[in-house]
Amino acid sequence: MRFNGYWLSVVWLVASLAEVSFGQSYDPPANYYSTATGTGATLKSQLHNIIDDHMFVSYDDARYALQDTDEDPNNPSRILLVYNRVSNTSTWDQAATWNREHTWPESRLEVGNGSGGKAVSDLFNLRASTTSVNNARGSLHFGGAYGQPFGKLVDKGVQVWYPGDADAGMIARQEFYMAVRYDGSDTVADLELVNGTTEADARLGDLSRLIEWHYAAVPDSFERRRNQVIYDDYQGNRNPFTDRPEYVWSIFMNQTNDSSLTIQGGIDGGAGASTRSVNLGRVIVGAPVPAAQALTLNKAGLNGTYYSVTTAGAATSSVTGRYNAFATGTTGSKSINVGLNTSTAAAGLKSGMVTIDNLDVTTAGGAGRGANDGNDVATVNLSVLSHANPSFVAGSDANGLTFDFGMVTLGASAPTFSFDLFNLETTAGFTAGLDLDSIAGSGDTAALTTDLSLFQGAATLAAGAGSEFTASLNTSSVGVFSATYTLNFSDENLPGAAALGAMTLTLSGMVADAGLENGDFNGDEIVDGADFLAWQRGIGGAASLANGDANADGVIDAADLAIWSEQFGGGVGTITVVPEPTVACLTAVAFTVIAAGRSSHVRRQRSS
Repeated sequence: MRFNGYWLSVVWLVASLAEVSFGQSYDPPANYYSTATGTGATLKSQLHNIIDDHMFVSYDDARYALQDTDEDPNNPSRILLVYNRVSNTSTWDQAATWNREHTWPESRLEVGNGSGGKAVSDLFNLRASTTSVNNARGSLHFGGAYGQPFGKLVDKGVQVWYPGDADAGMIARQEFYMAVRYDGSDTVADLELVNGTTEADARLGDLSRLIEWHYAAVPDSFERRRNQVIYDDYQGNRNPFTDRPEYVWSIFMNQTNDSSLTIQGGIDGGAGASTRSVNLGRVIVGAPVPAAQALTLNKAGLNGTYYSVTTAGAATSSVTGRYNAFATGTTGSKSINVGLNTSTAAAGLKSGMVTIDNLDVTTAGGAGRGANDGNDVATVNLSVLSHANPSFVAGSDANGLTFDFGMVTLGASAPTFSFDLFNLETTAGFTAGLDLDSIAGSGDTAALTTDLSLFQGAATLAAGAGSEFTASLNTSSVGVFSATYTLNFSDENLPGAAALGAMTLTLSGMVADAGLENGDFNGDEIVDGADFLAWQRGIGGAASLANGDANADGVIDAADLAIWSEQFGGGVGTITVVPEPTVACLTAVAFTVIAAGRSSHVRRQRSS
């Protein structure tokens, strides 16, 4: 099938529109390399069978194809030229500014009495080049260490061509392709890469430098797009070493790649596998997700290798995909930031995994080396906590507590009352600790005291836990006392912590002189309704404490009731969590009784 310039232009337009409409994917079809299962020469042959018999594009029509394959990603009307990466107008101008560069020189494609055939116009061999740069390169072998400007230089005692850092890795993979596609099993050519340089037919060097470049400069988006365009629109085949750069060592070097990857600080699982837990800490619902943390991935061994990084769950990684490499000739390390892409709206454990896979396919390098190198896994965790919940009761949310010490005799031992503060567990295993930030007392705090103290920081009250405190009544002074303590709480000091409002502790009690007024008419040490009934029955009778004479004035009257009312509830201390009926109700009944008694007395006088 032969394309002319018109149809190539149409193909280019349709392909460009497709990319805009449907987005770009540069990955090979799922089963494209399914038969590439071997190593060494077997793998080379398997790849050749996958990529041979591609559609032919003539050398003339390649002018138009290159306008598409080498498109400037920042300007579709221009192309990027090889070696210098200059952006140039894509319009063909009869080689005035750019022409077709054979990265494997045409003079090195000829074998015997034939020419290179398909290899001459293979788009994986051709690149758009500044005409003057193309002429300067000529048919020089490639060479030179990575990391210098493009152009002629002397390497290993001979003059060679260095393609520049931007193109070095891509050039290497183009030549790997050529050596596999044209392996002599076709009638076209038997191309071979060699170490150093040679003038033998169909040979190109320097392989050792190409290997270095391959691991130093991984496929970029320009190279991967170019691979896809050639596959989709022109030749119907792909460059295996752009898609699967891990094949290179096995085919062009040996089967004993010694690379071994491990996560620094991880647990050694044997066979080169390592695991590490990355804890992003604890936050409270609604807080920002903590920043990613850095991992160091180390490579042991001097051979280069490619590795993939994949994520699962909510994990994120600054390095992803399969286009990551360690250089050859040295050990090395890489930094990878791992974190979580998650929400803190709900409490619970947020987690994910980052898996690092040494992609090398060689198996004879020993345990934990090359293909025998086990995967390295980082597990990333974040605990999101519910807000703390303070309470006076363990099983329910009680924000107020009232305790009445009752009536206590002057000078008696100070009565005490023990109570607890609890941090209720809102979400099992994921509730924040509780801080008591301030205590504000009002009323008779000198008489009604407590050993409440602040707890924060290391002393924060854990979820589900309680802490015991004590309150007491000072009996050194006569009087009726009341005090309120306001307790202000917050979450423990974590991102998202909030103030949790206040709880109140209300204390009361009366200290009375045992020799003076006494509302305990029945002597049971409790001033209550039974004493009121004793007073009620005693009205009009003989004056005594048992009959209700609280002030010992010889008369049972309203003054005695007032003393009873003031002392009501005294004696044994009581805790109140639900409001009780007020003394006022009973007092009102009492005065009604007094009034009724007086009215009856008046009627008896009148009738007599």
